[in-house]
Amino acid sequence: MRAIAVHRGEESPRVIDVPTPEPQDGDVLIKTLRVGVDGTDHEVIKGTHGGFPPGDGYQILGHEAIGVVVDPTTTGFDEGDLVIPTVRRPPGETNEYFERGEPDMAPAGKYLERGIVDAHGYMSEYFTSPAEFLVKLPSSLASNGFLVEPMSNAEKAIEHAFATRSAFTWEPESALVLGNGPLGLLTLARLADDVDELYCLGRRDRPDPSIDIIEKLGATYVDSRETPVPEIPDEYGHVDIAVEATGYAKHAFEVVDALAPNGVGALLGVPADWSFDVEGGRLHREMVLQNKALVGSVNSHIPHFEMAIDTVSSLPDWFIEDIVTEVVPAEDPAAAFERNKEQIKTAVEFAPPAER
Repeated sequence: MRAIAVHRGEESPRVIDVPTPEPQDGDVLIKTLRVGVDGTDHEVIKGTHGGFPPGDGYQILGHEAIGVVVDPTTTGFDEGDLVIPTVRRPPGETNEYFERGEPDMAPAGKYLERGIVDAHGYMSEYFTSPAEFLVKLPSSLASNGFLVEPMSNAEKAIEHAFATRSAFTWEPESALVLGNGPLGLLTLARLADDVDELYCLGRRDRPDPSIDIIEKLGATYVDSRETPVPEIPDEYGHVDIAVEATGYAKHAFEVVDALAPNGVGALLGVPADWSFDVEGGRLHREMVLQNKALVGSVNSHIPHFEMAIDTVSSLPDWFIEDIVTEVVPAEDPAAAFERNKEQIKTAVEFAPPAER
């Protein structure tokens, strides 16, 4: 079968031929429909994040998949079910995080990640998965269900942000999303109906399709070259909740100044190693005296996928049409990995959803 992989020592994915997987009892064989491409895929390709499966000279990419059940074996799924897989798996033997149903909270060394850390991904004609790591999707998401996985990460980050404020009455009225890439825009759409004032930080010149989406969502675009994060309160006022989705390390500290008293910042971006000076004492004092909080969040699990299904299902048609800028065939996937001003969210198609 066809698969799209990156080889050791290379930085360009290519189509390869690999054996079709055979499901064991408890596994489900899935025919892949579409697989989304995101920033993590680019980091895996460059070798700056994740790791190859032990003993293999290549890694099959992709962790944002949607597919249809071909062989449910002894599971409770039925042939023809539309499903999406979660990302994390136990590293051989199970452990307490998986036993508790909390693999997204496992530390490094306690998990594998399909298409990212030490395991092959879903960017192939077929893949298998234990049934416990699959979520059924409504048929309405057959074309764009690959947006559920990234949205699930936004759901978890927002859930954890609210959890840090659960000890007192907290009703956020304003929000800031740092980053106008695919994850930032999905997070923005998730927050659009929850707050009165919504802002999105980027550094792109008009005209730009991501800025158009921001403004169609009713949010205000903030150009960080004109208004750096610490100056946002002077220009727009403090915000109650901020979600960082850029991976720009300084934002994790700068966002403290943008938060209102009792505010919280959720960090989703994964930065490269970088040393720089911060005003540690002042930021510490600010967080203590103003009851502010920062929380990191990575990955997600079944409950977040279920929340994300509801959210993606409720997104307006125009948003889906605007954010998914290209779906390319698996036999010629290069365009899905291009990075240019017009591209926002891309996906690779192995089988048209209509041909289920």
